[in-house]
Formats: sequence, C-alpha cells, structure tokens
Amino acid sequence: MSQPPAPPAPTASDPAERSRGLAAGVGAYAIWGFFPLLFPALKPAEPLEILAHRVIWSLVAVTLTLVVLRHSWAWLRPALSRERLPWVLAAGGLIGVNWLTYIAAVNSNHVVEASLGYFINPLVNIVLGVVLFGERMTRGGRLGTLLAAFGVGVIAWQNWSGLWISLLLAFSFGLYGAVKKRATAPALGGLFLESAVLLPAALGYWAWLAATGASHFDDSPAQSGLLVLAGVLTAVPLWLFALAAKRLPFGVVGVLQYLGPTIQLVLGITVFGQHVTASYWVGLVLVWAGSVVYLRSVLARARLR
Repeated sequence: MSQPPAPPAPTASDPAERSRGLAAGVGAYAIWGFFPLLFPALKPAEPLEILAHRVIWSLVAVTLTLVVLRHSWAWLRPALSRERLPWVLAAGGLIGVNWLTYIAAVNSNHVVEASLGYFINPLVNIVLGVVLFGERMTRGGRLGTLLAAFGVGVIAWQNWSGLWISLLLAFSFGLYGAVKKRATAPALGGLFLESAVLLPAALGYWAWLAATGASHFDDSPAQSGLLVLAGVLTAVPLWLFALAAKRLPFGVVGVLQYLGPTIQLVLGITVFGQHVTASYWVGLVLVWAGSVVYLRSVLARARLR
C-alpha cells in the first residue's frame, strides 16, 4: 500500500505560518522567561535533585512526543555513529552544566545574574562562530560585541561575586550550540539523546537519595507533580522553538531571543527582590546596546540577501 503524499512544508512567506511561528516563538521564550517561578517551588529539593528529575522526566516527555507525533527515527543511527557520538556526549554534558547552574542561580536568588547570562549569550555565539567556524564578523557585529564586552567589564567592576554565573551560563549554552552544529540531530531528537546521556547519572543519584531517605519526590503529591512538571517544561519550549525557527526569518527569531532574559530580569527585581546597583544598570544598558547593534547588522545583512 503506497504512502499518501507528504503535505507541503511550511514556508516563512506564508502569513498564516508566520503567525503560527510568531505565537510558537513567543510561547517558547515566555516559558523560559517564567522558569524562575518554578524552581523555588521545588524546595526543599536541592539543585542536583531537581536536575536529576528534569533529566528523567524530560526524556519521558520527549519520547512520548516523538511517538505521538510519529517522528521518524532515521536520524538516530547517524547521530550515534563513531564520528557523531562524541559530539552527542559533549552536548549532554554542556546542557547538564547549564541546567544545574541555572537552577542553583535561581534558588540562591541570583535571577538577575542568570538573565544577564542569556543577554550575553547571542554575542558569545558570534565570537564562537568566528573562532570555531571561521565566520566573518560584520562591522556591526564587532561593534556590538565590543559594547557588550565593555558592559560586562563595568558589571564586573563592582559585582564580580555573581558575574561568574552569567558567564558560565552564556558560555556553556554558547558551546552547547556550537557542539549541536556538529551533532546534526533534530531539535527533539537532540534533546532525547542529551537526556539519555545524562539518564544513568540522574537515575543513580535518585536511587542514592531514595536509599538514604533524602529524596523529596515522595514528600507530597504536589511535590512529585512539580518535579515531573519541571521535566515536561524542558521539552515544551524547545518544541515550540523548533516550530518557530522553521516559520520565521532569522532576524525575528534573534529579536525574540531577548524576551526570555527580559522577563527573568523583571522577575529578579520585582518578585525575588534583588537589588541592582547603578554600575550593574550601566553595564546592562551597554550589553543591551551591543545586542541592538548586533541585531541591526543581522537584519541589514538579511535584507541585502
């Protein structure tokens, strides 16, 4: 029996598809932005326990999604080849470091520092593109990167104690993106593999907590549900982002990227009551200015093309 013809792929020129892509992109970055509200609710679970459950339940959620949506598994064999497997392992390690740093930052009331990391991340990507992939940096890219670097220096002048959080988040996620370019797995497939890489350690740690009576998973149905939700919410925004990336121009996705850390910054100040010094504000303004200059150069290049 022959297979029915595949539906035409969505294109960025279709207004309806652009609208769906924009809704998906806003949804993805909004979920990422409001993540800081979830992790404090998971206490008294410590960051390592939260990370373990995030790995376990995100793998369950992604596997179910791949099955329900009937995604092809043809990508799995080449992704696990001798040439690609080291990149898969590296991606899993880097995203684990990123997740753990972010959870620990939020639960130690460093939400503003975490948001700064994701403001810096796009500019870190530029530098990694030049250093690792030989990409050419435009004049706007160079100016934007220098402005952002100067802003980080201003912040470091009086706020060095928390800056390592921002830099670790920015560089771990930047390197994760660079490694993903080598791994060549689809978005959901990549998250499946990265969670699977971390699964043995996550299950082992959960078993150790249960054996020593230190596990908080069974404290209450609400606690169990929230720990499962943390894993599910890891998969949902990535899936929405994959939908947006196929339907929106690159420049629009670049602008949307700043929605998440902006929400985190506002939450850090209003909900978590963090005090932001004058030098921190000056540095943030310089980072924002550098980001705007960079985005303008990206949009200008896109128009030329």
